[in-house]
Amino acid sequence: MQDSKAGQDHVSVCICTYRRPVLLERLLRALGSLETGDRFTYSVVVVDNDAEASAKPVVERFAQGAAVSVRYDVEPDRSFSLVRNRAVAHAGGAHIAFIDDDEYPGTDWLLRLFRAMKDYGADGVLGPVIPEYETEPPDWVIPVKLCERESFETGTVIRNHVYTRTGNTLLDRSLFAGGRVPFDPQFGRMGGEDTDFFRRMMNDGKRFVWCQEAPVREWVPRERISKVYFLKRALMRGFLESKDLSFLSSSVLKSFVAVILYTAALPFFLFMGQQVFMKYLIKDCDHLGKILGTCGFPLFRERTF
Repeated sequence: MQDSKAGQDHVSVCICTYRRPVLLERLLRALGSLETGDRFTYSVVVVDNDAEASAKPVVERFAQGAAVSVRYDVEPDRSFSLVRNRAVAHAGGAHIAFIDDDEYPGTDWLLRLFRAMKDYGADGVLGPVIPEYETEPPDWVIPVKLCERESFETGTVIRNHVYTRTGNTLLDRSLFAGGRVPFDPQFGRMGGEDTDFFRRMMNDGKRFVWCQEAPVREWVPRERISKVYFLKRALMRGFLESKDLSFLSSSVLKSFVAVILYTAALPFFLFMGQQVFMKYLIKDCDHLGKILGTCGFPLFRERTF
């Protein structure tokens, strides 16, 4: 087992998982052979959000032959926030990395993040997530980059929390100090707990940078490239954004204007083709979700898609 050495930094790589045994096994295999450049040591924390502990056999098989130490636990209550908080509680390193169970990295992934954190004196580093499709997506998905996230040049300071998430992230342990629960339980079954965490950290003056050379690949199943999925996701994204907004805030007022303009223009966008129509219909739903959220409409109580 690989343990922290005196004088070296240690990274706890945290995985939150729920009934994805095949993808989890692929990720663990990749984590078993990460390069460290003798700059740090690392271990793995897996927290299963399935009360039936369905991931335990996968983790046990990996741990038997792994050169890296692995800790497994179960968070029985279904909650994005609670499972992440339990992972943090088990993380023993000076740094905490998060990677999703449907992602997998290259061998130099963690080393790239670690170097960027040191080089730029950052409190955290984020890297790109590249989609890997289960099946060929419809021709309107790729041009609009619906499954792609924004990327930046290495060293770019991320100032807007909308570009943040816990998939492919390295964070300094100090961000979790102070006694406050890191991930707010109110986001439990809906998601958005990660961007809320980054928003609060940014408001506290914490500094996050980008590392373009540390990508991970994300498995995109066929059900996540449907129109219904993208529209639901946009409505939820807007709904979650509304949690910290008042009805008369400038952001909500801008959304009112946007909904009027986008909705009126949708017939023209449809005439221009599916990719243009879907791009602006999704933007429309983003703004609509924000408006309905500030109006008190309970659009979502949990994420089921």
